[in-house]
Amino acid sequence: MSDVYCVFGNPIAHSKSPLIHARFAAQTGQALSYEALPAPVDGFAAAVANFRATGGRGANVTVPFKEEAFRLCQRLTPRAQRAGAVNTLVFEENDILGDNTDGAGLVRDLAGNLGLNLSGCRILLLGAGGAARGVLAPLLACQPARLFIANIFPEVAAKLATGAADLFQVESGDFPDLAGQEFDLIINATSASLSGQTLPLPPGIFASGSLAYDMMYGKGETPFMAQARQMGAARAADGLGMLVEQAAKAFALWRGVIPQTAPVLAELRHLLGTT
Repeated sequence: MSDVYCVFGNPIAHSKSPLIHARFAAQTGQALSYEALPAPVDGFAAAVANFRATGGRGANVTVPFKEEAFRLCQRLTPRAQRAGAVNTLVFEENDILGDNTDGAGLVRDLAGNLGLNLSGCRILLLGAGGAARGVLAPLLACQPARLFIANIFPEVAAKLATGAADLFQVESGDFPDLAGQEFDLIINATSASLSGQTLPLPPGIFASGSLAYDMMYGKGETPFMAQARQMGAARAADGLGMLVEQAAKAFALWRGVIPQTAPVLAELRHLLGTT
């Protein structure tokens, strides 16, 4: 009997996580199965309880359940506690441990796969929702020169910046506040690319040699990547690498072994036609 894991989301049929974890299991000789399970928007806790009762050992959590997963856990890792959101559940005998591997996955993709030195980097984080919260502290741990959070609701960005004040003096504001500034790394943590929207970015914000990074991914360039290239970004990348790297962190938490991500990422890029 193999151990059983899953990813919960709504919608979830598009998820690449079953393929990723199947490849990790084959690499490392781990006996496990992994499936994508839809949960009703108003039935996440019941879906988790049912999966756990039928022998599930752990689960990943994606949109829109990461904050509800946070509230479901009896124990939290420090990074999950700070993020206020959970993307990885570990089912233990008497409780549920929650972790958030999103930020670690993003940093690993930026530094390891894309070769970006985050130390001393001028970072602009677009958006102040759950995606931004999950990656803020890991980005700050890399000791950037500055980090600015821009959001259409500047009060939300300000709240997120204030919450990280013990780590770093984070700046925040609305999109018009970006005029006259430039950044080495601009990360799109909004959902704009999902709806094909562009963002109200002022000209001149992409510094020489800058990287535009969209936490979303799909077939070909995302709308944000295309917009960034038109505005002068030297490089643009999607979030597929982050997806694979955060999955590797979750796999290591569950199984105690670290899988190789490069061949899995290469396979996914080939399947999506983004090589």
